[in-house]
Amino acid sequence: MALPRHRTRAAVIALVGTGALAACGPDAGLRSAEPSPRPEPTVTSTPSAHPLPGPYGVARNDLREDSVYPAIGEPVVDALHYDLDLTWVPDRDLLIGRETILFRAAATSTTIPLDLSSELEVARVRLDGRPVDFEHTGTTLVIEQPVTADDEHQLTLAYEGTPAPTPAPSERSDFEQGLGWSITDEHETWTLQEPYGAFTWYAVNDHPSDKALYDFALTVDEPWSGVANGQLVDTVRRAGSTTSHWHLAEPAASYLVTVAFGDFQHTDLTSASGVPLQVWTDVDGEALPGETAYLPEAVDWVEGILGPYPFDSLGILVVDNTSGMETQTMITLGDTAYSLSAATIVHEVVHQWYGDTVTPDDWSDVWMNEGMAMYLQGVWEAEQEGTSVEEKMDGWAEFEPDLRADAGPPGAYDPEKFGSSNVYYGPALMWQSLRERIGDDAFFEVLREWPAARANGTADRTDLRDWIEDTTGEELSAFFDDWLLSEESPADD
Repeated sequence: MALPRHRTRAAVIALVGTGALAACGPDAGLRSAEPSPRPEPTVTSTPSAHPLPGPYGVARNDLREDSVYPAIGEPVVDALHYDLDLTWVPDRDLLIGRETILFRAAATSTTIPLDLSSELEVARVRLDGRPVDFEHTGTTLVIEQPVTADDEHQLTLAYEGTPAPTPAPSERSDFEQGLGWSITDEHETWTLQEPYGAFTWYAVNDHPSDKALYDFALTVDEPWSGVANGQLVDTVRRAGSTTSHWHLAEPAASYLVTVAFGDFQHTDLTSASGVPLQVWTDVDGEALPGETAYLPEAVDWVEGILGPYPFDSLGILVVDNTSGMETQTMITLGDTAYSLSAATIVHEVVHQWYGDTVTPDDWSDVWMNEGMAMYLQGVWEAEQEGTSVEEKMDGWAEFEPDLRADAGPPGAYDPEKFGSSNVYYGPALMWQSLRERIGDDAFFEVLREWPAARANGTADRTDLRDWIEDTTGEELSAFFDDWLLSEESPADD
């Protein structure tokens, strides 16, 4: 998530607020044909610690109830794969969904609970091919069938409706529209769903501890198209509509999924290491708005610190909002100078390692994502400004105590102030303090090896602390507690 800015030492603004180019129009890649068969999941990085046999084993998770937002997420359903067949009807603001979930029962239960907005009316549900009864109340869809721990099942749903955002537990101005599915005045759509909100447009276990593989079939009338995570594997034109098939090869948490419908153009780019890159933006605007042309250099710079990019591809999707989000392999950026700045792009690229390939399994540890993205953004900014990292951190240390006082310690923040600056700057200063404690060689080894060791998995602060202690030989319990849990800022020392 793009960092909020600060105005003064005493106040926080809750805002967000080169390679070979081959520009392509909205019809690029279209053909009149039947869609190709869906590809089997392919995994390019290390599987999780407890893989199941077969292609979906990488998506097995150890689920938990969230300590900050326990009302969202259903620890019974370990989703392995979501197949989302979504049709958008702009003149009616209507979403028609056909969804298939392959899941493992994480526990024995008399019912199968999922998160789904009441704005979407469910027409039918089938479990392993058989019609089943269900109850849909509020944001919970309950399928009235028992399951036994570790058994796998296939659940299919048909639903439709006009999705509406859900209120955000945040004071940030870029969250004022709410979370989840948003519809613009032109009836285009985009999604933003951290810490939750995916349930506004599909049935899901909407919690970061549950990462799953995804395939999307996105249908809309021409000349519009749909954009999602992963790679565009097929685009089919039929009877005046376009269906775009997107395949995400590595598991993602629901808050890292993105879908948008609109009239898009895209531009192809490539990083120095050969990562295929794209920028998707409005067909009537610039092909590379803001500083999006910096994306290849941003990838090159981050790879120089964190090692090879962890996924198959990367893109930027520019939408009509004011925020920025590290949605996995397809970064979602609002159409503002701040969101489209090179600094924000670097920040969101870092998240592909910290937050995306390794994801916190509880929202109390969002600092694991934002602290590292903020720290490396600061390192990059210091290089651009011709100053030292120490000077940059000293400047941040002047106002960090006030951020902590306003929204709480970064590891125990106020639940009504999600995404405040306290989870960015304090943990960034913590990383600099660790760097000074263990030295550059050990520090940058830690930065590189942690996401590589836990690729495609989830972790909490104890996992991270123990791993760093084992790697460096340091005892860090008090160090982490001081930075993450103390009401008094170590930056004052």
